[in-house]
Amino acid sequence: MQTNYTREVNTQILISLMKSHGIRKVIASPGTTNFNFVASVQSDPFFEIYSSVDERSAAYMACGLASESGEPVALSCTGATASRNYIPGLTEAYYRRLPVLAITSTQHQGRIGQNIAQVIDRRAVLNDMVKLSIQAPTVHTEEDKWALTVQINRALLELRRHGGGPVHINLTTEYNKDFSLRQLPNAKVIRRVCYGDELPPIPQGRVAVFAGAHQRWSDRLTAAVDRFCAEYNGVVLCEQVSNYRGKYRVLDDVVASQEQYASPCFNADLMIDIGDITATDIRCKAEQVWRVAPDGELRDRFKKMNCVFEMREEDFFEAYTASASGTCRDNYYHEWLAEIDKFEQKIHDLPFSNVWIARQTAGKLPEKSLLYLGILNTVRCWNFFETPETVTCYANTGGFGIDGGVSTLLGLSLADKSRICIGVVGDLGFFYDMNALGNRHLGKNLRLMLVNNGRGTEFRNYNHPVASFGEDADPYMAAAGHYGAQSRDLVKHYAEDLGFEYMSAENEREYMANIDRFLTPELTEKPMIFEVFTDYRCESDALKIMNNLEVTRSAAAKQAVKTVLGEKGTQAVKKILKK
Repeated sequence: MQTNYTREVNTQILISLMKSHGIRKVIASPGTTNFNFVASVQSDPFFEIYSSVDERSAAYMACGLASESGEPVALSCTGATASRNYIPGLTEAYYRRLPVLAITSTQHQGRIGQNIAQVIDRRAVLNDMVKLSIQAPTVHTEEDKWALTVQINRALLELRRHGGGPVHINLTTEYNKDFSLRQLPNAKVIRRVCYGDELPPIPQGRVAVFAGAHQRWSDRLTAAVDRFCAEYNGVVLCEQVSNYRGKYRVLDDVVASQEQYASPCFNADLMIDIGDITATDIRCKAEQVWRVAPDGELRDRFKKMNCVFEMREEDFFEAYTASASGTCRDNYYHEWLAEIDKFEQKIHDLPFSNVWIARQTAGKLPEKSLLYLGILNTVRCWNFFETPETVTCYANTGGFGIDGGVSTLLGLSLADKSRICIGVVGDLGFFYDMNALGNRHLGKNLRLMLVNNGRGTEFRNYNHPVASFGEDADPYMAAAGHYGAQSRDLVKHYAEDLGFEYMSAENEREYMANIDRFLTPELTEKPMIFEVFTDYRCESDALKIMNNLEVTRSAAAKQAVKTVLGEKGTQAVKKILKK
């Protein structure tokens, strides 16, 4: 038989990954909705296929075959009630931890509930039927393709994870009759390595550890990462919320933010991804990406992940340095230091803004203080400038909303009332959560800097899509004019009535006159609020300066074309050149 595959991309991805994960046994039941899958696998000699008209029997056959062979077994059924007959057999597989993969084929999910024949809702499953259930919709964009590839890898890995068990994939079809594809595309495979498994080798060359938001590091973890970087020519790419303070820390945002320059320092042979959601955009040009996390979940933030390590971070780094030679190879780290120093030398005149504030303040924070940064504009600006190594930093990057910043700062300050806690938030975030300042548990160690620009300045920054609306962005999208419209008295009276020491600044001179008091390392008689009034245009201009500290000739030429043709014209030219 000639090998031919369906043109339906979601089915191609599934079949490719089944082959890569060694799932060759298939029990197929007859039907129309699953013919794209069945016709494709039956022509591929890799697969070992059996037929069963009765889906209930097919599921129990899979239990027996999986139990005796020790291999995963896939099931395939059509639409309508066919999948309901899998329930008894999958329940058996669930309690016996048998790796049975139920592939139920379905029509477009938008047809659910529309009185269309043979369409049932499979989006929810019984608690003890499968370990994991995913939807595999049709693929129309590269984003669709990437997301589905990760999801199917996740499903197939789950068959053997933590002792194994059944998994469900609900595969959408468009009933495509084109089976002319002779060569199956190779979908990207993601592997999982657990503690105690044989570890893959570290590739030769540069190794970057990317640290997302992270709780305070233990001495053991810091030492393990430092030894790892020394052994494998590594660096740790950080944000303020990464909280790694070891030898190989690189605060890379001043380089990563450049719009007209691509740093060769980002060209790594391996990127090791740890930590949680990042505060700013990230760049990755690594050949391979490994994720290390105790939960072992597939979180592919770079869209390049090859492997996930289900283990504690310290166990991962210690395992790779257990037989280390002790030779220190840190040329990659020194390349990064030189690159950052180059850009720091280029920073000169900045307008009065959050960026200017961060530059003047970051290095002066009291030793061992806690720093809380508001999301988006504030945390972005403070990521440009280094803070003392004893400072610990947090931001609400989990849900990434503006609510709760002041309350989070309050909570941080309660953990140790002898430790100075400094927060920097914008005006919308402040007024959203200002009631927290009336809490009776609030201590003298709390200090809050309010950067008041009278709106959500994020939406007026030059590079934000809303900025294209100009002044029309203010009334509703940027929410300008609320909360006293930069009133010089509103926060002052509120703060002083609640027992705060209040200070304010409207320019560089006034700021410098107050900042030493605000940053005093000693506990003061009262908590503090420092309100700094800035202009959204200066905020945007400062960010633009920071993002364009270096301009290459090619980048300048591209920018000139874009200025002349506009965004739509530039896109039209790109389309023409692709033809």
